[in-house]
Amino acid sequence: MVEISTSFLSVEKDKVMQAIYNLEVAKTDYYHIDVMDGKFVNAFTNEIMEEYSGYMKSVSTIPLDVHLMVNDIKKYVDIYLNYEPNIITFHIEAIKNKDEAMQLIKYIKSNNCKVGLAINPNTPIKKLYELLPYIHLVLVMTVVPGEGGQPLIESTIDKIKKLRAYIDDSNYDVYIEADGGIKLENCDLVKDAGADILVSGTGIIRQENYAEAIKEMRK
Repeated sequence: MVEISTSFLSVEKDKVMQAIYNLEVAKTDYYHIDVMDGKFVNAFTNEIMEEYSGYMKSVSTIPLDVHLMVNDIKKYVDIYLNYEPNIITFHIEAIKNKDEAMQLIKYIKSNNCKVGLAINPNTPIKKLYELLPYIHLVLVMTVVPGEGGQPLIESTIDKIKKLRAYIDDSNYDVYIEADGGIKLENCDLVKDAGADILVSGTGIIRQENYAEAIKEMRK
């Protein structure tokens, strides 16, 4: 059974506390925190996501799944370590080389936090193969990062399949998370491709019954 990480990107500020409560009752597996710096992507969400993270840690025990879409990775890692996330994921496209990646991976792990690598739709999956032994998760972007509500890019399904086969053949203990445009009507495609965790924002937040939506996605 897959896990569900619910994105707060589309949650309005005046409704965030209710959404946190409703999603805890609905038993989402993670709160997904989309951090954007206005540089790596055009949108800027850091201030609101910091605020939401503070609320989450003060009232809920659901673990935080932090996705950094930023250029200055270390800066934002330090910010979000304050909220004791379960995992922090940064983009392979935002690093210069393997040495920089390894420094960040070791730093995040040293702070008692899991580490993930995210990859954009147009980036070849083999670019992160050499780093797989050192991380806990790969986040495959199934849309172009930076904006919520986009439709899933179907060609990314093949990328998930290829990654699943490579991880299994190599016997790595690495989860695959898929993020972008995932809704009830297409989640089976993503699950069948080999994803372990589904990130969904509007696919859950815009449903009347969060618990039912999450239950259906998990099936």
